[in-house]
Order: sequence, then C-alpha cells, then structure tokens
Amino acid sequence: MGNSLSMFVDRDASVGEPTLQERRKAEQSDKRVLGNVVQCDGARATISAHAADILGTVTGHWSVGKMISINLGNTRTVGLVYAVGKSDRAWHDEGQNPIEVSIELIGEVRDGAEPGAKPVFDRGITTYPHIGAIAHRIRSRDLQAVYDLAGRHSITIGTLSQDEEIDANIAIDDTLARHFAIVGTTGVGKSTAVSLLLRKSIAARPDLRVLILDPHNEFAASLPEHCVRVDSATLDLPFWMFKLEEFAEVLFRGREIVPEEMDALRDLIPAAKNLYRNPNSGTYLRRGSDALTADTPVPYRIVDLIKQIDERMGLLESKNDRPTLKSLKTRIESAASDPRYRFMFNSRLIEDTIHETIGNIFRVPHHGRPVTCFEMAGMPSEVVNSVCSVLARLAFDLALWSEGRLRLLLLCEEAHRYMPADPRLGFAPTRHALSRIAKEGRKYGCYLGIVTQRPGELDPTILSQCSTFFAMRLANEQDQAIIRSAIADSSASTLAFLSSMGQREAIAFGEGVATTMRMKFEKLSEGLIPGTAKREEALPSKLGDDVDLVAIVERLRNVPKPQQAMAFAEVVDSSRQAGDPDYRKPPAPTVARAQPDDDFDMRYGLKPATFGLRSQND
Repeated sequence: MGNSLSMFVDRDASVGEPTLQERRKAEQSDKRVLGNVVQCDGARATISAHAADILGTVTGHWSVGKMISINLGNTRTVGLVYAVGKSDRAWHDEGQNPIEVSIELIGEVRDGAEPGAKPVFDRGITTYPHIGAIAHRIRSRDLQAVYDLAGRHSITIGTLSQDEEIDANIAIDDTLARHFAIVGTTGVGKSTAVSLLLRKSIAARPDLRVLILDPHNEFAASLPEHCVRVDSATLDLPFWMFKLEEFAEVLFRGREIVPEEMDALRDLIPAAKNLYRNPNSGTYLRRGSDALTADTPVPYRIVDLIKQIDERMGLLESKNDRPTLKSLKTRIESAASDPRYRFMFNSRLIEDTIHETIGNIFRVPHHGRPVTCFEMAGMPSEVVNSVCSVLARLAFDLALWSEGRLRLLLLCEEAHRYMPADPRLGFAPTRHALSRIAKEGRKYGCYLGIVTQRPGELDPTILSQCSTFFAMRLANEQDQAIIRSAIADSSASTLAFLSSMGQREAIAFGEGVATTMRMKFEKLSEGLIPGTAKREEALPSKLGDDVDLVAIVERLRNVPKPQQAMAFAEVVDSSRQAGDPDYRKPPAPTVARAQPDDDFDMRYGLKPATFGLRSQND
C-alpha cells in the first residue's frame, strides 16, 4: 500500500516539475526542448513529449509536416514529423497530456570545421538517436543547411512552408538538363508556378529558348515581354515538313489509316519531290545516297502529288488499285482546300521556307523574346497531334545538329494528352518524339518540362525520365501513388500531405533540390497569372453589351473572303500550268550559308550557321 502511494506521489511530482533532460541548458531555450526519444529503428523514431508546457498552455510545437532536430552532441539528427497522437486517446484539462510523436529520419547536420562556419547537412544516418536523446525545434541555421545547394547555380522560387524567412532555392541547371515535372489538380496554382519557373529560368539562363505547347492559350499573356504567340492564323508549317505518318494523320483526320493508301503515299510522295527538284527528270527516282524518301523534308507541290495519282490510275496494271487511289486523291484535295489547314497548305509554303519556319518557331535569333507560345485552342483537333509531333521532332534534331550551341526547353502543358499511359491511345509519332527528348535530349541541350493534372494517365516511361518533381495538391489516389513511386530518398512520408496542401504550395524533390522540400511558390502580380486576361475579357461589360454572334459565326466558318479564297485556290489549281518555270524553281537562299554539310543538308536543307549559331568565318 505504501509503495503504491509513493508511486502516485512520484508521478504527481513528475507532472508538476520538468525532468532534468527537459530542463534547458545554459545556452538553450526552454521552448526548443520538446521531448525525448523513446523508440528508434533504421528509418523512423518515436518521441515522448507533452502537448502543453509546464503551465498547462497548449503550445502546438508538435505538428505534422514540421522538421525537428535530435541533439547527439557533435551531430544533430534531422527528422520530419508525420504523425502525432496520444496513446490513451483521451484529453485531460489538468496536466501536460503526454503525447507520442512519430518522425522519419532524413539526415544529419554537423557544425563546420572552423568556428563560425556554416553547418553541413548529409543525407542518411551514421549515428542513430539513443533512447532519451533530447528532441527540439530545429534551428534556422540548421534548416538552411538542410536545403543548401552546395554552390550549385540556383534560383529562388519561393519560401519554405515551415519557415517563410528562409528562401526555397532550386538548382536551375540540374532542373532543366535532367527534365522536370509539375503535377497538381486543377486550381492549385500549377500554371502560375510554371510561369514563375519560366521567368526565373530565362533570367538565370539567357541562352535558353522555350517552346510552350499551350492547349488553353493562357501563357502568352503571363509572359508578355518574353514571348511570341504562334497560333493557327500565324503558324507557317509547310505540309512537306511532315513525315509520312504525320501527314497521313492529317489526311485521315485521326481515323484509322488505310494501309493501301499509306503504301501509295510512300511511293508517290518521293516522285512528287523529285519532280519539284528536277522538273525535266519526269518520274525517275534516284536510288543512291542522295535519294529522296517520303520523310525527307524537301518541298513538293500537292498538284504534282495528285498528278502522280492520276497517272497511276491511268495505267492498265493499276486497274485493281483505282478505288484506293481515287479515295486517296479525294482526301488530299479535301485537306488542301480546307481553310482550317491554311497553316500547312498556303500557296507560299510550297517554297523552301524551312529557314524562316524553324527560326520563327524556335526563336533563332530570339530578338529579346526567347519564348514561343504555340496556342492550340483554335487549331483543328485532328491535326494537333501531327503538329506537336513535328515540333517535338524538330526541337530534338535542331539541338542535335546545332552541336550543343542551342539550348531548347519544350514545355508540355496537359502532357497526358500527348503521352497517355495506354499505348493504344494518343498519336505514336508524338509519343516517340517526346520520349526521344526525355531519354537522349540532355546530351544535346534539348530539355523537357511536363505539366499535368493526371500523372496516373501519363506514360510512365516519360515520367520516369524526369529527375525533378514539383508535386502540388493531388486528390486522386492513383495519381498520388505514381508520385510516391517516383520519390527516391527517405522523405516518402512528406508525400502524405499531397491531398491537403494549400494554394501555391508544393513538395519539391529530385536532382534540382538538396533534399525533399515543402515550399510555397512566390506570388505573382494579378496581371501575370496565366488565364487572368482571358477571364477578364470573358466578363460582361458594365454597359451590358450583347454577344457578337456575327463575329463568332465568322470564326466558326473560318472561310476567307472571295478575293482571298481565289488566291488560296491557286494551291491546287495554279500548278496545272505545267509550263510555268518560275513556280517550280526553288527560291534562292535568304540567309548566307557556310560550307555545305551533306548530313545536315540532306536532313533539313540548312546549316547551323543559318540560325546564327556559327558564322561563315568560323
């Protein structure tokens, strides 16, 4: 009985007065000493603490998502709080209410070798916390050491969620060169984060060119001083720059391709190209090293292609192929006369304008505007896949053949549309072109940026090539599982917060950061937030003006005026004047060229010097 009474007396005494380990040292504040380690394994530890201070006031020092420090003398173990609870599941108004805090061990902080030197952080644990080790709130110097980039070229994109006095920095060179991904559900500030990253990247890397595949036409307004808009009305992308698969996708308008018609195109397009380059050669095709194929990006005329079809239909041995050839001819004429496809079949695009086309799209030279916003909202949906495939393929080849002189970033908004996880969906050439950039692009200076709200629907091969992730709020369990599988270090518990993070908040992990970092992006001014300008334009005016239905119908029809239509018809009709030598004659180069390079010329008919990458005197 006496022993039991003494136990109660001792317990009351322990509640009313802090233990020796809880008592502060001479140089340490009571507020920083929070608890003691009572359990530890290879990756996690449990800390015994109290929810209130000695006076009974609830402090809130222990909260999920905060980093804490465990004092081990020469080193301090850094841990992340991922769970807090009471073992008895009961709250008492009197006393301090003992709690258990579960933490995930991240790494260690050591003081510098010299007095006054910065602390140094190392991932992993060499000395594990012992039972009874003091746990306390992490110092600002130690927190800065955890996210220190060790001298790497960095940019500031926001602040830490735990301490807004500390900047959130990323290593910009590693983030770009090793590809990055920004994922998050709709409305969490994903597009704003992209705009901020682009602004910071351009300032840090003036040599960088950026091509944005913008399906919602929202980024140009957020980068007014850096970008050039390219849409269906201003895009010049000649049909002869399309590979056979890409051109067939346009002709069949996303429907299943007829193999017989595809085989006919494979034979007839080289003949049309040869007829344009050598008007007097007839349909003779070379078979040597300089032979033309259906994929060689050299000009030809649609009417020459139709002429080849007509001639083949007239042959006696082609009697069984006539229905196929007639169907193919109808498809070609329909596409060439469709006003929505003017960006491909405009009459002036028959000339060899590849220098101007590539230079304008990829900003070479950039004239102070290194960003191209390719706005796809007004483009026919059946040609978007083909155009994206052409642009991705050109981006890689341009970086490759420029011999490292050009740095290109291809940013894919809504990337799951071009690279779906299901290989039966999407357009295979687009997937292959983007996959090639993801796998090999960093060797040649072609980088990939992925932006999506559904990482679970994205091709896992593409996502696995991204080395830096910015994960914003995700509600879908499948999407969360994809991101958890991508994290490589010991901070996997950080991703438990994916479904509850705030606006503009993200978890950054990968090569671009020192360790997994929960941060908040900087706030942009209202006018620089993507989509803001469009929302303001959509608001009804104060005068109550009605919607202009006439203008809307004109845009739906997309038919040029009679004078323009007559000129446009020359794409098909004018070439029937077979004796016009000026029309067949390729134009003289508009840019001074260096010594011929057979490989480069055979591929694109141009030289890196064309883009100002190398002068004639080099």
